[in-house]
Amino acid sequence: MDVLHPRLLVSDFAPCFAFYDAVLPEVLGATLVKGGPEGPYAHWDVGAEGVLSMLDRASMAEVLGPLDTSAQDRVMFVSRVSDVDRAYAVCLKHGGRSVTEPTDRPDWGLRAAHVRDPEGNLVELQSY
Repeated sequence: MDVLHPRLLVSDFAPCFAFYDAVLPEVLGATLVKGGPEGPYAHWDVGAEGVLSMLDRASMAEVLGPLDTSAQDRVMFVSRVSDVDRAYAVCLKHGGRSVTEPTDRPDWGLRAAHVRDPEGNLVELQSY
């Protein structure tokens, strides 16, 4: 795993683990390097590059104290994929909830879709 990578802090680890463990291999070719559904930590890589790590929110609170959860989105996981429509369908199949359907966004220079994982974290799928 590389030094820079996104980390999601989740309250209900098992459903989020199940979502990413199903979606990341199929959409990005990622492999689970460490962790399991019992938590409190897991991470996935593509080759030697970190794709995503996930940590149980309570475990982080033990280190930092209670986390401020007042903001709607604390993080967005952005993934470049070869086929936004396919990746979007895979996410929905594994428990993701649609936010925006796959759409060409000429002003951004890409095609994108947005879903929320079972915890409500925002995920952007993009191709360009």
